[in-house]
Amino acid sequence: MVEKINLKHKINNGGKKGQITLFIILAVVIVASVVLIIVFRDNIFSPSTPAEFSEVYSYYEDCVKQKTLSGLSIAGMQAGYIETPEFEPGNDYAPFSSQLDFLGIGVPYWYYVSGNSIVKEQIPSLSTIEMQLENYLESEIVTCDFSSFRSQGYIINTGKPVVDVKIKNIRVDVSVKENLDIQKGESKVTKSDYNILVDSKFGKFYATAKEIYNKEKQDMFLENYGVDVMYNYAPVTGVEISCAPKIWNPRDVVTNITQGLSANIGALKVKGNDYVLKDKKNSYFVVDVRSDEAVSFMYDSSWPTKIEIWPVDGSMMIAEPVGLESGLGILGFCYIPYHFVYDIYYPVLIQISDRDEIFQFPVAVVIDKSVARNSLKIDTSVENNEIEKLCSYKNTDVKVYTYDNEFNPIEADVSFVCLNQRCNIGKTEISGGDSFISDKFPQCINGRVIARAEGYTIEEQIVSTNEPTTVNIIMSKKYPLNLKLLVDGVEFKPLDEGLAVINFENDKNSFSVAYPSQNKIYLSEGEYNISVQVFSSSSLSVPASSSRQCVESPAPGLGGIFGKTEEQCFDIELPAQTLDNALIAGGKTQEFILESELKGAKQFSISVNKLQSPTSLDKLQQNYELAETSSLGVSII
Repeated sequence: MVEKINLKHKINNGGKKGQITLFIILAVVIVASVVLIIVFRDNIFSPSTPAEFSEVYSYYEDCVKQKTLSGLSIAGMQAGYIETPEFEPGNDYAPFSSQLDFLGIGVPYWYYVSGNSIVKEQIPSLSTIEMQLENYLESEIVTCDFSSFRSQGYIINTGKPVVDVKIKNIRVDVSVKENLDIQKGESKVTKSDYNILVDSKFGKFYATAKEIYNKEKQDMFLENYGVDVMYNYAPVTGVEISCAPKIWNPRDVVTNITQGLSANIGALKVKGNDYVLKDKKNSYFVVDVRSDEAVSFMYDSSWPTKIEIWPVDGSMMIAEPVGLESGLGILGFCYIPYHFVYDIYYPVLIQISDRDEIFQFPVAVVIDKSVARNSLKIDTSVENNEIEKLCSYKNTDVKVYTYDNEFNPIEADVSFVCLNQRCNIGKTEISGGDSFISDKFPQCINGRVIARAEGYTIEEQIVSTNEPTTVNIIMSKKYPLNLKLLVDGVEFKPLDEGLAVINFENDKNSFSVAYPSQNKIYLSEGEYNISVQVFSSSSLSVPASSSRQCVESPAPGLGGIFGKTEEQCFDIELPAQTLDNALIAGGKTQEFILESELKGAKQFSISVNKLQSPTSLDKLQQNYELAETSSLGVSII
């Protein structure tokens, strides 16, 4: 009886094992089927693209990729923004505007002090960057040029692209939905979904930038370096043995500080593997942030800087001696105590880069009363509840009309700004030959009515809304033009890392172009200040140097009392560096461009004369000076 039971037990176990084995086999088959479906879904669910059309789709995807790289390049140069925040000027108190002018490009500060003394942050989130890149691609993809294929007999119809972007660490995933119909002869095919992977370190660079910024926000390391420069390059607190007053020229002191900042900020590094410290003392310049990409810090004395010194007697800094009582000077008991207090405001630009890409952002460094700021108080421009308060008190009737330069009605979005607070009013609509909106506005003295319309410049008018009024806004149309740059009569086609920075400055339509990656511009009627700086790859090495400056100061002892002076000198150490790019051409011009010139035009050409390739720092400086005085030639065809 026992043996039968055991036999039955064995039979049951064998059955369970067989069932388990069967389930495992079924699971493997299901998983394999899913994998095969995913891998070959294009062949299973959609017809294969004929070989004669594959070249067109390949071009389209490459065009999307290049547009993506162009958009990322713009965002990298502009602190993560393709569409920069509204510009806010600085003033005498706070020299920083909301953007740092770097090579003619407005780079939004991530941290700055506004003109009304409010500390502000404007750091774009990754989702904001993705959204702006999506908007950029949706407007740029439609410019992909299929003319070469159409000349071969292809009939190509495109739709309106819808783009989704995901920025990853070392790549960007771009998903485009756009019907692209291609026909040649009797063959016709349509494709609407495109998934394009773009190799880019933008996400990695952005993450490194955030880490460096958070380190600065937490430790204020840039301020601490600035305080060290102040103590090493300027008189702050000390005592000197002398019976004659000690005098400093504030201009010289300011010059010394800015030169010290330029040298010391430029020497900063983060922990990484792209350099070797030759001396342990140089670890002072290493910031406690790790990156395997090149990170550089820059300050230039030409950037907006504020340095104020107290006390200043007239136009000089004077320290009076103590101990000049009768007989004490002869015995050598005279001494000069001094204590000066400084306010130092200056920008620092941080760049993360490799040979192909760059991400940069500026921050304002604030040293107040000789002390680094202790905390970061954030004010995001305007609190939402304050906006709601302003916008909820709409009680004045205002009618806004919008026209183009020929008084044709155009529809435009209208907003109203009062005391840095913005209210969205609505959109003008065409009716009876006019385009207008009639609504109630908040009461405000010298508020700004702003009109925006796609393809037109942003226009605004100063209006007081304490009583009913009518506002007429004329908007200038922007015309698309292909941009062509000629250097010594030859089209500029840079090798390696060369590029040209072209600036168009206009009171309504200012922008910068990184040519040739950006070769399309949008111009409206008006007067433009146009400047060009052409850079070519360079290996110009600037060796470490020490410049010596000397000043006349009162001599020690009795001679100083009777006006005797002696020369005192000090050294300024400049570290060695290699310039990757050097200025080889440049110039400026002022042109008034009429709308009649822009209508029907296709190309805007700029001609600039080439300068000598610099072989030394002095010759490079000469090139910059020549670029400021050289003229440009422009033509619209």
